[in-house]
Amino acid sequence: MTRVDAHHHIWDLTVREQTWMVGPALDPIRRNYSIDDLAPQAAAAGITATVLVQTVGLVDETVEFLEVAASNDLVAGVVGWVDLTADDVATALDGLRSRPDGAYLKAIRHQVHDEPDVDWLLRPDVQRGLSAVADAGLAYDLLTKTPHLPAAIQTARNLPQLNFVVDHISKPVIGESLEPWATQLRELAALPNVTCKLSGMVTEASWTDWKPADLQPYADVVLDAFTPARVMFGSDWPVCLLAASYAEVVETAETLTASLTPAEREAVFATTATNTYKL
Repeated sequence: MTRVDAHHHIWDLTVREQTWMVGPALDPIRRNYSIDDLAPQAAAAGITATVLVQTVGLVDETVEFLEVAASNDLVAGVVGWVDLTADDVATALDGLRSRPDGAYLKAIRHQVHDEPDVDWLLRPDVQRGLSAVADAGLAYDLLTKTPHLPAAIQTARNLPQLNFVVDHISKPVIGESLEPWATQLRELAALPNVTCKLSGMVTEASWTDWKPADLQPYADVVLDAFTPARVMFGSDWPVCLLAASYAEVVETAETLTASLTPAEREAVFATTATNTYKL
Protein backbone atom coordinates (compact mmCIF):
# COMPACT_ATOMS: atom_id res chain seq x y z
CA MET A 1 0.00 0.00 0.00
CA THR A 2 1.29 3.48 -0.89
CA ARG A 3 2.17 5.73 2.03
CA VAL A 4 3.56 9.16 1.21
CA ASP A 5 5.76 11.58 3.09
CA ALA A 6 4.92 14.73 1.14
CA HIS A 7 7.65 16.97 2.56
CA HIS A 8 11.28 16.36 3.38
CA HIS A 9 14.70 17.75 2.52
CA ILE A 10 18.29 16.71 1.98
CA TRP A 11 21.44 18.81 1.87
CA ASP A 12 25.20 18.56 1.53
CA LEU A 13 27.05 21.34 3.31
CA THR A 14 30.21 20.57 1.33
CA VAL A 15 28.33 21.57 -1.84
CA ARG A 16 26.71 24.76 -0.51
CA GLU A 17 25.70 26.50 2.68
CA GLN A 18 22.15 26.39 3.91
CA THR A 19 21.80 30.13 4.36
CA TRP A 20 18.72 29.74 6.58
CA MET A 21 20.70 27.68 9.09
CA VAL A 22 21.66 30.59 11.34
CA GLY A 23 22.53 30.43 15.04
CA PRO A 24 23.60 27.76 17.51
CA ALA A 25 20.05 26.46 18.01
CA LEU A 26 20.35 24.75 14.63
CA ASP A 27 23.68 23.09 15.41
CA PRO A 28 22.01 19.67 15.95
CA ILE A 29 21.15 19.49 12.23
CA ARG A 30 24.29 21.20 10.93
CA ARG A 31 25.53 18.15 9.05
CA ASN A 32 24.92 16.42 5.73
CA TYR A 33 21.69 14.50 5.13
CA SER A 34 21.17 12.24 2.12
CA ILE A 35 18.33 10.14 0.81
CA ASP A 36 20.26 7.11 2.03
CA ASP A 37 19.99 8.47 5.57
CA LEU A 38 16.22 8.77 5.25
CA ALA A 39 15.48 5.50 3.46
CA PRO A 40 15.71 3.08 6.43
CA GLN A 41 13.68 5.40 8.66
CA ALA A 42 11.02 5.80 6.00
CA ALA A 43 10.86 2.04 5.50
CA ALA A 44 10.49 1.46 9.23
CA ALA A 45 7.56 3.89 9.27
CA GLY A 46 5.91 2.25 6.26
CA ILE A 47 6.60 5.22 3.97
CA THR A 48 6.86 4.05 0.36
CA ALA A 49 7.14 7.37 -1.52
CA THR A 50 8.33 10.89 -0.73
CA VAL A 51 8.36 14.42 -2.08
CA LEU A 52 11.77 16.10 -1.90
CA VAL A 53 11.48 19.85 -1.30
CA GLN A 54 13.91 22.69 -2.10
CA THR A 55 15.84 24.39 0.67
CA VAL A 56 17.65 27.23 -1.15
CA GLY A 57 16.82 29.63 -3.97
CA LEU A 58 19.02 28.02 -6.62
CA VAL A 59 18.05 26.18 -9.78
CA ASP A 60 21.23 24.10 -9.36
CA GLU A 61 19.75 22.47 -6.28
CA THR A 62 16.56 21.62 -8.19
CA VAL A 63 18.64 19.92 -10.90
CA GLU A 64 20.45 17.91 -8.23
CA PHE A 65 17.15 16.89 -6.66
CA LEU A 66 15.76 15.74 -10.00
CA GLU A 67 18.85 13.57 -10.40
CA VAL A 68 18.27 12.11 -6.93
CA ALA A 69 14.65 11.32 -7.78
CA ALA A 70 15.62 9.63 -11.04
CA SER A 71 18.18 7.44 -9.30
CA ASN A 72 16.18 6.49 -6.20
CA ASP A 73 12.93 4.56 -5.90
CA LEU A 74 11.83 6.38 -2.74
CA VAL A 75 11.58 9.92 -4.15
CA ALA A 76 8.46 10.20 -6.30
CA GLY A 77 8.51 13.95 -6.87
CA VAL A 78 10.45 17.16 -6.40
CA VAL A 79 9.33 20.64 -5.31
CA GLY A 80 11.96 22.86 -6.89
CA TRP A 81 12.82 26.53 -7.27
CA VAL A 82 12.95 29.07 -10.06
CA ASP A 83 13.13 32.85 -9.86
CA LEU A 84 9.47 33.82 -10.04
CA THR A 85 10.39 37.48 -10.54
CA ALA A 86 12.44 36.82 -13.69
CA ASP A 87 11.22 37.57 -17.21
CA ASP A 88 12.12 34.07 -18.37
CA VAL A 89 10.24 31.96 -15.81
CA ALA A 90 8.49 29.94 -18.52
CA THR A 91 11.81 29.23 -20.23
CA ALA A 92 13.42 28.18 -16.94
CA LEU A 93 10.54 25.83 -16.17
CA ASP A 94 10.64 24.37 -19.67
CA GLY A 95 14.37 23.78 -19.29
CA LEU A 96 13.80 21.79 -16.10
CA ARG A 97 10.81 19.86 -17.41
CA SER A 98 12.51 18.94 -20.68
CA ARG A 99 15.38 17.19 -18.90
CA PRO A 100 15.37 13.37 -18.97
CA ASP A 101 14.46 13.48 -15.26
CA GLY A 102 12.17 16.50 -15.63
CA ALA A 103 8.97 14.54 -15.08
CA TYR A 104 9.89 14.38 -11.39
CA LEU A 105 9.38 18.15 -11.07
CA LYS A 106 5.94 18.50 -9.51
CA ALA A 107 5.87 21.97 -7.95
CA ILE A 108 7.81 25.17 -7.28
CA ARG A 109 8.47 26.87 -3.95
CA HIS A 110 10.01 30.09 -2.69
CA GLN A 111 10.85 31.02 0.91
CA VAL A 112 8.10 33.64 1.07
CA HIS A 113 8.27 33.73 4.86
CA ASP A 114 11.79 35.18 4.59
CA GLU A 115 10.68 38.10 2.39
CA PRO A 116 10.46 41.39 4.33
CA ASP A 117 7.39 42.33 2.30
CA VAL A 118 4.44 40.30 3.60
CA ASP A 119 2.68 41.07 0.30
CA TRP A 120 5.54 39.68 -1.82
CA LEU A 121 3.22 37.16 -3.45
CA LEU A 122 1.07 40.01 -4.82
CA ARG A 123 3.91 41.70 -6.71
CA PRO A 124 3.02 41.85 -10.42
CA ASP A 125 6.21 40.05 -11.44
CA VAL A 126 5.56 37.28 -8.92
CA GLN A 127 1.96 36.92 -10.10
CA ARG A 128 3.26 36.56 -13.68
CA GLY A 129 5.73 33.96 -12.48
CA LEU A 130 3.02 32.01 -10.71
CA SER A 131 0.91 32.09 -13.88
CA ALA A 132 3.85 30.48 -15.69
CA VAL A 133 3.97 27.76 -13.02
CA ALA A 134 0.29 27.06 -13.65
CA ASP A 135 0.85 27.03 -17.42
CA ALA A 136 3.58 24.44 -16.92
CA GLY A 137 1.10 22.14 -15.17
CA LEU A 138 2.91 22.37 -11.84
CA ALA A 139 1.68 23.12 -8.32
CA TYR A 140 3.03 25.84 -6.04
CA ASP A 141 4.03 25.31 -2.40
CA LEU A 142 3.19 28.23 -0.10
CA LEU A 143 5.88 28.63 2.55
CA THR A 144 4.26 31.30 4.69
CA LYS A 145 3.62 32.41 8.24
CA THR A 146 0.43 33.98 9.56
CA PRO A 147 1.29 37.56 8.45
CA HIS A 148 1.56 36.34 4.85
CA LEU A 149 -1.84 34.63 4.76
CA PRO A 150 -3.88 37.61 3.47
CA ALA A 151 -1.60 37.84 0.42
CA ALA A 152 -1.74 34.07 -0.02
CA ILE A 153 -5.55 34.15 0.05
CA GLN A 154 -5.69 36.88 -2.59
CA THR A 155 -3.10 35.07 -4.72
CA ALA A 156 -5.06 31.82 -4.66
CA ARG A 157 -8.15 33.79 -5.67
CA ASN A 158 -6.26 35.53 -8.47
CA LEU A 159 -4.97 32.24 -9.89
CA PRO A 160 -7.74 29.63 -9.69
CA GLN A 161 -5.95 27.60 -12.37
CA LEU A 162 -2.96 27.02 -10.05
CA ASN A 163 -2.96 24.37 -7.32
CA PHE A 164 -1.46 25.75 -4.11
CA VAL A 165 -0.10 23.65 -1.25
CA VAL A 166 0.26 25.25 2.19
CA ASP A 167 3.47 24.04 3.82
CA HIS A 168 3.62 23.40 7.57
CA ILE A 169 0.04 24.66 8.11
CA SER A 170 1.51 28.16 7.60
CA LYS A 171 3.68 27.85 10.72
CA PRO A 172 1.53 29.13 13.61
CA VAL A 173 3.38 29.35 16.92
CA ILE A 174 2.12 26.30 18.81
CA GLY A 175 0.90 27.30 22.26
CA GLU A 176 -0.12 30.84 21.36
CA SER A 177 -3.59 31.97 20.32
CA LEU A 178 -5.15 30.19 17.35
CA GLU A 179 -6.23 33.58 15.99
CA PRO A 180 -5.85 35.19 13.53
CA TRP A 181 -4.18 32.11 12.00
CA ALA A 182 -7.26 29.87 12.25
CA THR A 183 -9.69 32.34 10.66
CA GLN A 184 -7.30 33.18 7.84
CA LEU A 185 -6.43 29.53 7.20
CA ARG A 186 -10.15 28.73 6.96
CA GLU A 187 -10.51 31.53 4.42
CA LEU A 188 -7.70 30.00 2.39
CA ALA A 189 -9.22 26.53 2.75
CA ALA A 190 -12.52 27.82 1.29
CA LEU A 191 -10.75 28.06 -2.07
CA PRO A 192 -10.91 24.73 -3.96
CA ASN A 193 -7.42 25.08 -5.47
CA VAL A 194 -5.63 24.93 -2.10
CA THR A 195 -4.43 21.91 -0.13
CA CYS A 196 -2.46 21.82 3.12
CA LYS A 197 0.43 19.82 4.55
CA LEU A 198 0.09 18.49 8.09
CA SER A 199 3.79 19.08 8.64
CA GLY A 200 6.35 21.20 10.43
CA MET A 201 4.37 21.39 13.65
CA VAL A 202 6.84 19.94 16.15
CA THR A 203 9.38 22.68 15.45
CA GLU A 204 6.76 25.39 15.98
CA ALA A 205 6.13 24.01 19.47
CA SER A 206 8.56 23.81 22.40
CA TRP A 207 11.33 21.58 21.04
CA THR A 208 12.05 19.94 24.39
CA ASP A 209 8.68 19.25 25.96
CA TRP A 210 5.97 19.29 23.28
CA LYS A 211 3.35 16.57 23.24
CA PRO A 212 0.73 15.56 20.65
CA ALA A 213 -2.03 17.20 22.68
CA ASP A 214 -0.31 20.56 22.15
CA LEU A 215 -0.62 20.09 18.39
CA GLN A 216 -4.13 18.66 18.28
CA PRO A 217 -6.07 21.99 18.24
CA TYR A 218 -4.06 23.14 15.22
CA ALA A 219 -4.44 19.83 13.41
CA ASP A 220 -8.18 19.91 14.13
CA VAL A 221 -8.50 23.35 12.49
CA VAL A 222 -6.64 22.10 9.41
CA LEU A 223 -8.63 18.88 9.08
CA ASP A 224 -11.94 20.67 9.60
CA ALA A 225 -11.13 23.54 7.25
CA PHE A 226 -9.62 21.59 4.36
CA THR A 227 -11.20 18.17 5.07
CA PRO A 228 -8.88 15.15 4.90
CA ALA A 229 -9.31 15.02 1.10
CA ARG A 230 -7.15 18.16 0.88
CA VAL A 231 -4.66 17.43 3.67
CA MET A 232 -1.38 15.52 3.28
CA PHE A 233 1.22 14.32 5.77
CA GLY A 234 4.79 15.61 5.63
CA SER A 235 7.65 14.91 8.02
CA ASP A 236 9.83 17.99 7.39
CA TRP A 237 12.83 15.71 7.99
CA PRO A 238 15.60 16.49 8.86
CA VAL A 239 14.44 19.85 10.26
CA CYS A 240 12.03 17.91 12.49
CA LEU A 241 15.02 16.35 14.26
CA LEU A 242 15.37 19.55 16.26
CA ALA A 243 12.29 18.42 18.18
CA ALA A 244 11.49 14.80 17.28
CA SER A 245 12.74 11.70 15.52
CA TYR A 246 11.32 10.68 12.16
CA ALA A 247 9.41 7.86 13.83
CA GLU A 248 7.96 10.25 16.42
CA VAL A 249 6.75 12.64 13.73
CA VAL A 250 4.98 9.84 11.85
CA GLU A 251 3.48 8.46 15.07
CA THR A 252 2.31 11.93 16.07
CA ALA A 253 0.57 12.42 12.73
CA GLU A 254 -1.17 9.10 13.26
CA THR A 255 -2.28 10.25 16.72
CA LEU A 256 -3.55 13.59 15.40
CA THR A 257 -5.64 11.79 12.75
CA ALA A 258 -6.81 8.91 14.94
CA SER A 259 -10.44 10.04 14.86
CA LEU A 260 -10.62 9.90 11.06
CA THR A 261 -12.14 7.05 9.10
CA PRO A 262 -9.80 4.63 7.29
CA ALA A 263 -10.62 6.33 3.98
CA GLU A 264 -9.85 9.75 5.44
CA ARG A 265 -6.52 8.56 6.84
CA GLU A 266 -5.72 7.08 3.43
CA ALA A 267 -6.24 10.56 1.97
CA VAL A 268 -3.92 12.23 4.48
CA PHE A 269 -1.18 9.62 4.16
CA ALA A 270 -1.41 8.90 0.44
CA THR A 271 -4.07 10.04 -2.00
CA THR A 272 -4.05 13.81 -1.38
CA ALA A 273 -0.32 13.98 -2.10
CA THR A 274 -0.57 11.54 -5.01
CA ASN A 275 -3.36 13.55 -6.64
CA THR A 276 -2.00 17.02 -5.92
CA TYR A 277 1.55 16.31 -7.05
CA LYS A 278 0.57 13.79 -9.74
CA LEU A 279 2.94 11.21 -8.30
